Amino acid sequence: MRRETDDATGYQVVLAAETLDPVTTSAGVRILPDLTFEEASARAIDTLLVPGAVEVDDRRRVPALTDPAVVGWVRTLAATTRRATSVCVGAHLLAAAGLLDGKRATAHWSTAQQLAAEHPAVEVDADPIFIREGDIWTGAGISACLDLSLALVADDFGEATALRVARQLVMYLKRPGGQSQFSVPLEPVSTTRRIEDLRHHITRTLGEQHTVAGLAEFAHVSERQLTRIFKAELGMTPSVYIESARVEMARNHLESTDMTLERIASACGFGTTDTLVRAFRRRLDTTPTQYRLRFRSGTG
Repeated sequence: MRRETDDATGYQVVLAAETLDPVTTSAGVRILPDLTFEEASARAIDTLLVPGAVEVDDRRRVPALTDPAVVGWVRTLAATTRRATSVCVGAHLLAAAGLLDGKRATAHWSTAQQLAAEHPAVEVDADPIFIREGDIWTGAGISACLDLSLALVADDFGEATALRVARQLVMYLKRPGGQSQFSVPLEPVSTTRRIEDLRHHITRTLGEQHTVAGLAEFAHVSERQLTRIFKAELGMTPSVYIESARVEMARNHLESTDMTLERIASACGFGTTDTLVRAFRRRLDTTPTQYRLRFRSGTG
């Protein structure tokens, strides 16, 4: 950071925890705190950066954790800082401390629903890479918080300095699209055998034309009941799910093959390239060509 500015200005990063004992992350990395939360409360803090924690439960879900003692310290420290930011699921700690009430915020896509359910006073938007609401900033996934960091640099030192830092890190200053480009929206979330059979049927036959009537006949239910089942189990209509599945398949082709857009559109059931492009803009806020350039395997 300092080498990208014209003077010695920069950031001093200090790690704080409840004690000075090493903190072991869920990935097994040991982090050594510089000072305790109590010691930090006696210092002038410009930016409070709050990470989060998760655990894997017996159903392979990964809920975010909020330790009451840590939440209390976050509330205390945030009261005397210029701004507070969260990394990934750290948004859950900010929310539990009451710092996000009445504000729009983001978190990692995998815990966004949990954040919305546990904190109805927070307007959760799972797509943006990061969100700024006054002096509160929230970032999505870990890598997305590199984008947030660049935004903080731009806010403090200007766009020109942030651009120099981005170039040094070989990053976009502002990457296209939102975090839906990185999520896996079709992961198994249903506990009903009927809906799982439907999902597998759709996946196997994405290149074919699907209708609500045809899917209802496959599931031996009425069209109205089919729509109710999809909304209850997957939170979306059958048509929205089918388009999401087709976009997911198209993403895989774009990342791993040299197939033309025409062939991908046909193989995934879009029919035409225009339909494929519209679906990508609607779902991912980008185009198939831009997506391929960004995520193609083996490209630098």
